[in-house]
Amino acid sequence: MDKPLIVGVDGSDPSLRALDWAVDEAVAHGVPLRVVHASGWEWYEGHEPSFGINQPSVHLLSERITASAVERAQRRTASVKVTSEVLSEDPSLALVRLSAEAGAVVIGSRGRGELAELLLGSVGLSVAAHAASPVIVVRGDEKNTRHDFRTVVLGVDDPDESAPAADFALRHARAHGASVTAVHAWRCPARELPDAPTALRDEHQRRAEEQLDRAVRAATAARPGTTVRGEAREGYARTTLLAAAHAADLLVVGARRRKGHVGMQLGPVNHAVLHHATCPVAVVPHT
Repeated sequence: MDKPLIVGVDGSDPSLRALDWAVDEAVAHGVPLRVVHASGWEWYEGHEPSFGINQPSVHLLSERITASAVERAQRRTASVKVTSEVLSEDPSLALVRLSAEAGAVVIGSRGRGELAELLLGSVGLSVAAHAASPVIVVRGDEKNTRHDFRTVVLGVDDPDESAPAADFALRHARAHGASVTAVHAWRCPARELPDAPTALRDEHQRRAEEQLDRAVRAATAARPGTTVRGEAREGYARTTLLAAAHAADLLVVGARRRKGHVGMQLGPVNHAVLHHATCPVAVVPHT
């Protein structure tokens, strides 16, 4: 990672935890950190300008939020260059636009207040679905955000499309002295039927292990020096990855971009881990 990290802040506790995580990540990779606050006052008013809002006061509050965030980052470390920016635009559009200039975009799991929590949750999903760079949603409690487990979990779906997510996972692991557990979930629906032959289940498992092995070999060949262990687990992908996340510092999943598609850009597995994982989640777009 050579581009700067961008972290979105709004003054809430989750966004400050995301800021702390981003600071540590910038230190690990030796890159600058860019703190961004997009006030989006007109967006929170239903996409229409509100004449009841004192715009100078909103801008002053935004400046205070970013200044406080920069001060917090500088107290955490003096070895990272930290800059800040206040934008009066829709938060999701701002972060998606800036993602083209970022090594990754880091955001918290929720925002300030009941309404803001809902809106910022939508922002997080939108950024994860449309950003040009990887997006990390910082979730979980302290033990999952301090890199105590020294384990990065990589979700492997299609081995032929897993290279960007695998590369991100291996780079992150190497920067933190961690190993990678590549997890591939598989199911044999026919096994749930009465008198299902054992050979059918064994064939599904064999194919899953072959696919996983191909993905692991490709990842380690492209970026040697990091320990990668493959696990082909029987079950649904979402439950398998959520279980693996309990003992992980980061869960990395890929996201397929559907060009020209107007509706939901993230699949059900990505939605599940973004909402329920007990550790930070990185969503890495397929190239």
